[in-house]
Amino acid sequence: MIDLLLQTCINAIYAASFMALIAVGLVLIFGVMGIINFAHGELYMLGAYVVVFLYADNRLPFFLAVALGLIFVGLVGIAMERTLFRPMRDNPLGGLIVSIGFLLILQSAVVMGFGVRMEHIPPPTQVIFHPFGLEGVVLPLQRLYVIAAAVLLLGALGIFLRKSRLGWALRATAQDPEAAALQGISINQTARIAMCIGAGLAGVAGALTAPLVRTYPYMGHSVIVTAFIIIIVGGIGSLEGAVIAAVVYAFVHTFVTTFADGVIADIVGLLLMLAVLVVRPTGLRGTRDRA
Repeated sequence: MIDLLLQTCINAIYAASFMALIAVGLVLIFGVMGIINFAHGELYMLGAYVVVFLYADNRLPFFLAVALGLIFVGLVGIAMERTLFRPMRDNPLGGLIVSIGFLLILQSAVVMGFGVRMEHIPPPTQVIFHPFGLEGVVLPLQRLYVIAAAVLLLGALGIFLRKSRLGWALRATAQDPEAAALQGISINQTARIAMCIGAGLAGVAGALTAPLVRTYPYMGHSVIVTAFIIIIVGGIGSLEGAVIAAVVYAFVHTFVTTFADGVIADIVGLLLMLAVLVVRPTGLRGTRDRA
């Protein structure tokens, strides 16, 4: 029983890691741009397919493929900001609609390029650790990569937002765009940076988890639903809340899946969101003002 509990905790930490990367990127985009990006799940999918194409099909080194996936999806995010979201800056509903349209375009492009079949690519290494010296508890090295990447990237993002001038500009724009513009901060530049970082985080999450999941063109659907649950629980606009909520949701969902059923776990996740909203309508770390 102890082995099962420890294994479930490790699985939950892995799930929380890639969920946090996706949710934090989505929160950053919304906080700075005020846009609900429904295509965020497809950016995750796009990162996975970069690894499929470069690593599985063309035999590039795995970590090079991951790095190129991060860069490529970040550039896609910049293109989205310039062509889709900037013209809709004063029209949040229009931004939501164009993100749904772009979602369908990305799905169709991947279907045309790779087909609708599920891809399963081998991990770069089959090494498995036995934490605590217990044979019944396993931690594949690939999952450890995801956990380490999440800690490093989210830690670096936190330092960037708190210590750099560009980070201060992003935070100021998220708190009050008009006041930020009056202080000489370029709204276009902060929106471009936020979209690049947010998209890149989703892309690297997809790239790192590609060997661990079935990769297919519609894999972003469940991811975006989970991300929205997490940012609502954490508090819309709160990066810290998104990380906390990702950990809470991952542990609840993983434990319920292990000891009951995956469908029940989905229902419990929704009930968790409703319970948090009843007790604290702004979420765990949200405020009534847009952060």
